[in-house]
Amino acid sequence: MTAIFKRELHSYFTNGIGYVYCAVFALVMNLFYYLNSITMYQSSFLYIFNIMLIAMIFLIPIMMMRIWSEEKKQKTDQLLLTAPVTTMDIVLGKFWAAMCVFLISLSLTLIYPILSIIYGTPEPAITIGNYIAVILAAGAYIAISQFMSSLTESQIISALLSMLTLSLFFFLNLIFESTDIDIIAQVASFLSIITRYVNFFQGMFSLSDVVYFISLTVLFLFFTSRVVDKRRWS
Repeated sequence: MTAIFKRELHSYFTNGIGYVYCAVFALVMNLFYYLNSITMYQSSFLYIFNIMLIAMIFLIPIMMMRIWSEEKKQKTDQLLLTAPVTTMDIVLGKFWAAMCVFLISLSLTLIYPILSIIYGTPEPAITIGNYIAVILAAGAYIAISQFMSSLTESQIISALLSMLTLSLFFFLNLIFESTDIDIIAQVASFLSIITRYVNFFQGMFSLSDVVYFISLTVLFLFFTSRVVDKRRWS
């Protein structure tokens, strides 16, 4: 898995996608921070995490769209599939490389809590809770996007499928909250990313919410390994 991780991480920055992702991520976050904090003279920056979760719905699929689709199109996946490593090692190597790129981009936002400490009244528990939530959500986003990329050779289709699926998970409770069927509304609320994020946003740690994000990540990593495994032995 380590070799796959190094190969993927190196490819993110040799083909420029890693730099572009980090630059766009920083640009979007800094723009909203400037408009809502600097120009409004507010020290609080917690709203930025809401924007971040929504922005990731579009940015992560674009970062991930090539991760399997391009390999399949150029037939370079055959080199991976014949390597003396397990399918899950390959999937996890790609997953952790993408997570590493995301964490690099996320580290660029650490200036916000620093400025909050200097110019305002910091809220450590809420800030830490939001960062944990964003990292957990990013893991799920990346796992889902990797699965979608494994299904097609088209990077565009991969990105669109990922954006659609992530949007569905994110807004699930809003879509079904007006339904007259209580069980559907309850299930939608249970599966919705927004519902799971609220506790973190308020600075409350909930083990069930952590388990939700980790379970979603593991589930889609497993789905990806099954798709790749089928191709490996076909």
